[in-house]
Amino acid sequence: MRFSSVLQLLWLFPLASASAQNQPAATSLGPLTVEKIMREPAQWLGGLPSNPYWSEDGKRIYFSWNPDKARRDSLYTVGLDGKNPRKVSLRQQRELPAQRGTYDLTRSRKLYEKEGDIFLLEVKSGKIRRVTNTAERESEPAFALQGQAVSYTRGGNLFTWNPVTGETTQRTDFRRGPRPAPTKADKAEQFLRAQQLALFNVVRQREQDRLSREQQQKSLAKLRPKAIYLGTQTVENLRLSPDGRFVTYTLAQEPAANKLALVPNFVTASGYTEDISTRNKVGTAQTAYEMGIYDIGRDTTFVLGYKELKGLDEQPAYRKEYPLKAQAPLPVSADGKTPAAVAKEKAEQRRVVPHGPFWSDNGQRAFLVVRSADNKDRWLVSLDPSTQKIGLLDRQRDEAWINGPGIGYEAGNVGWLPDNQRIWFQSEETGYSHLYTVDVTNGQKKALTSGNFEVQQAQLSKDKKTWYLTANKTHPGEQHFYRMPVNGGPLTQITSQTGGHEVVLSPDEKTLLVRYSAATKPWELYLMDNKPGAKLRPLTHSTTSEFESYPWREPEIVTIPARDGAQVYARLYRPAKQDPTRPAVVFVHGAGYLQNAHKWWSQYFREYMFHNLLVERGYTVLDIDYRGSSGYGRDVRTGIYRYMGGKDLSDHIDGAKMLADKYNVDPQRIGIYGGSYGGFITLMAMFTQPDVFRAGAALRSVTDWAHYNHGYTDNILNEPYNDSVAYARSSPIYHAEGLKGALLMCHGMVDTNVHFQDIVRLSQRLIELGKDNWELAVYPVEDHGFVEPSSWTDEYKRILKLFETNLRNQSPARSSSGTSSGN
Repeated sequence: MRFSSVLQLLWLFPLASASAQNQPAATSLGPLTVEKIMREPAQWLGGLPSNPYWSEDGKRIYFSWNPDKARRDSLYTVGLDGKNPRKVSLRQQRELPAQRGTYDLTRSRKLYEKEGDIFLLEVKSGKIRRVTNTAERESEPAFALQGQAVSYTRGGNLFTWNPVTGETTQRTDFRRGPRPAPTKADKAEQFLRAQQLALFNVVRQREQDRLSREQQQKSLAKLRPKAIYLGTQTVENLRLSPDGRFVTYTLAQEPAANKLALVPNFVTASGYTEDISTRNKVGTAQTAYEMGIYDIGRDTTFVLGYKELKGLDEQPAYRKEYPLKAQAPLPVSADGKTPAAVAKEKAEQRRVVPHGPFWSDNGQRAFLVVRSADNKDRWLVSLDPSTQKIGLLDRQRDEAWINGPGIGYEAGNVGWLPDNQRIWFQSEETGYSHLYTVDVTNGQKKALTSGNFEVQQAQLSKDKKTWYLTANKTHPGEQHFYRMPVNGGPLTQITSQTGGHEVVLSPDEKTLLVRYSAATKPWELYLMDNKPGAKLRPLTHSTTSEFESYPWREPEIVTIPARDGAQVYARLYRPAKQDPTRPAVVFVHGAGYLQNAHKWWSQYFREYMFHNLLVERGYTVLDIDYRGSSGYGRDVRTGIYRYMGGKDLSDHIDGAKMLADKYNVDPQRIGIYGGSYGGFITLMAMFTQPDVFRAGAALRSVTDWAHYNHGYTDNILNEPYNDSVAYARSSPIYHAEGLKGALLMCHGMVDTNVHFQDIVRLSQRLIELGKDNWELAVYPVEDHGFVEPSSWTDEYKRILKLFETNLRNQSPARSSSGTSSGN
């Protein structure tokens, strides 16, 4: 087979004649076909439960579910006996408290926002009080003044409500625009005014009365909040200190108009092409943040400074590769300051983003989490709002970027211990995310957990004597629930089944609501006693008899010996009877930072079923948690820094070698495919390792990282104008001349994440290079994640055809031009 020599727009209908929706339900799945496994999942796999939570009294459980095979999930509820789950009507949903909210210190009251209003729930009685009932939206409810009041924001200002008196008080008066300039009378007006006051007693008396009234009004106005003019900034994250003296807030300065990318939507209800405004591209100016403090007692505002932060002026190491920038002389100021002094002052120019403050339960101490805008530093600092002083408690520095479980890109998982003296937080200091404390009085730091595993979630018990943790301590591919004493100690494993456990504690903490799955068993809900090794009691059964009729294969968890000595985890699917041509396919998961070589039900369930189909046909399939994947600690997470398509790609090359060396695969008959980041790796493999992979399917692929978003890309590759080398070696469009094997590309035309423009630009590049061994299939109604079963079916029929044609034919040799050939 020889691919066409020009760009081919392969529309949906030629291969979608066997519509999944029009097929009668089968009683048995085998043998698998693309049409069967790409149907609407709820119609034949089952509508799996998600988002479970407890009622406030712990007597009922709520969750999203779809046992009726409807177009979308509905809210269901069931008692603790698991009998007769029922759908919650829309009227009943309106009367329910919101799932998420804020509790007071005794957890006897809960605040929540619902449909733009604030509500207060008395947990024991179930009584709900409506705090606000306005057309304007209120949000961010919190208990204030040591629990004596409720605070919330409306229209960019902070209000409090007294539950006893019902009184509402406005605490801030932020106003957009500049402060109005006072008007000044000209000389003629001043003369006339003085003349009138000198000549007429009645005018003098009335003017004195006016000034007296104004003085009285000013005295009364002191009871009202100070007018704070924002200029062009906006305000967010308003918080009242526990003693009511300070309001802290974040000021955000949006950049001057950045150009946004437009995604045209061609198939619309109006019949007109409609442009979707999406995002800017990496390297464009980003929002700048400051923390403001309003001292109510002094009626004064301050902006917090960070000059004393250790390492604020530290430049990233990669700059040393660009000597002209790294060695530029320091400017000397006009007032004669030394270069060292200038450098210290310029430290403030390294932008930071503040999060918090977080107040201790007794209201006497506060801390902030401060992150550098380039995500290479994260500081925990104490805060004294009366002096606007901060004190360093902990600094995390990563020359790549700060992230990881419990850390994230914002404040992360942080809080106070019950002694009101120690802060707890998570850090990758040892290379794995673990739980730490630091004493704000003496700076003493302590690790509560340690080892070559990740603490993925952490929460304190209600009495704050016990930690409840989710971690992959037993194996990187398993998630279990643990408990541990508040000051550290041995971890007691509570769950025991092999797989993944997502746990929600009951209000009395005696029972666990568990969403559990295994490699071949989709997610279901269970209850279990809060005791080690207790039995799981099922609440739901969602899978259909059709799904259960097929013997789904449990992949082996294997490790690939990487060329740099690392052990790379992967899922391996081996056929009972290998095809005589000994073909293999390597799958590349998306997102980069995601785990798929695990022992629970994969979010890539369609791909999992497609791998079962390939195994039926005699293929060996390998699914790799390459460098950059989650679940394996900092070094794996940051293994792609400044070179996407480096270690992440070499892990796949090493995986292909292992298939040939250990599993009897023909090294000339290996294909590769994946979506999003997986599509990117597929392109890099086909362009830079053309002798390893005979065929590849790149789905919704990033083709040029300079065209992706800022938040993701800047962390890994820095900014394109500061680190051009990283972008050039990491972007497939620069390497397209290396294509030899057969390439299929698929992309949704309304993709608001990886824009359709990406694949169009690469297509033009391939045309100009004279490549004739590629195809492009476009999907006019699909975004980044496909929705329509017809689109999934069409896409995977093309992928299967690509592999069947190029990996199982009888002529594996390539032509001299590099173009795949065969029957």
